[in-house]
Amino acid sequence: MRVLVASREGLHPFDDRGAAGSVQLAGRAVPALAPNGPELWAAADGSQLWHASGDEWDHVADLAGLRITSIATTDADVFVGSSEAHLFRVVGDRLEPVGAFDRADGRSSWYTPWGGPPETRSLSEWDDDLYVNVHVGGILRTDDRGEHWTPTIDIDADVHQVATAEGLVLAACAGGLAVSGDRGATWTLRAEGLEAPYSRAVTVCGDAVLVSASNGPRGGRSAVYRGALANGGFERCRDGLPEWFDDNIDSSCLDALPDGSFAAFGTSDGRLFGSRDAGSSWIELATGLPAVRRVLVSP
Repeated sequence: MRVLVASREGLHPFDDRGAAGSVQLAGRAVPALAPNGPELWAAADGSQLWHASGDEWDHVADLAGLRITSIATTDADVFVGSSEAHLFRVVGDRLEPVGAFDRADGRSSWYTPWGGPPETRSLSEWDDDLYVNVHVGGILRTDDRGEHWTPTIDIDADVHQVATAEGLVLAACAGGLAVSGDRGATWTLRAEGLEAPYSRAVTVCGDAVLVSASNGPRGGRSAVYRGALANGGFERCRDGLPEWFDDNIDSSCLDALPDGSFAAFGTSDGRLFGSRDAGSSWIELATGLPAVRRVLVSP
């Protein structure tokens, strides 16, 4: 088992006790990371896409004029999300635009609170479905490799990360955790037990769901919460953790093994925490890291 921590200064590997390995993609900012079985895909220095088999990394392609923000792999494809809310497919040594995504219903309504262009913030897949979270533009679903797109959750839910597990779609939103059991047709918002509901990250750990939440975009009273995957409220994770974190535990900075055997999250002040009991208790695995951009737990 290993934990990979993506940062502005490379990819830092750790084992489940905090022992560090050699830094990969050293000196490069790594804003996005995704597994593909034993292989890895990563964004580096904004616009570069890299691929690894083992610990050897190869540069695959560049995304001219845009930043890579998210990556997801399916049985058939590798998809890459970007700034300005675009989506690409890896084809050989190039990134091919998914044209139908640029024509998706509702695109003209996508926005950001500060007036800049939206971005493709996170991606997740389940069976043949790919879910694309636009910030701010809700979540879109395709089941035919990107030929057609269906908008799902309300745009103003302000989704910060989409995840999937056991046929459920989960969305960390400004008002809590939204959950859909019907591929995004209907949603239930869960916020009971969240002392502040603004949620940025979500992951599934066995029969538990872990969510980060805070007072708002600038953080404050930020924490990780644990709840049952099926339904119900949340309780704040306390054992082994500070009472609060000042900054948000951001999108994609919280991850877990699906079997529930390990979870981890990283912070903007360079700390890494791990749990062997699905979030009931935590230990500090590392400190002094560059600001964490992404955490990936792999067997």
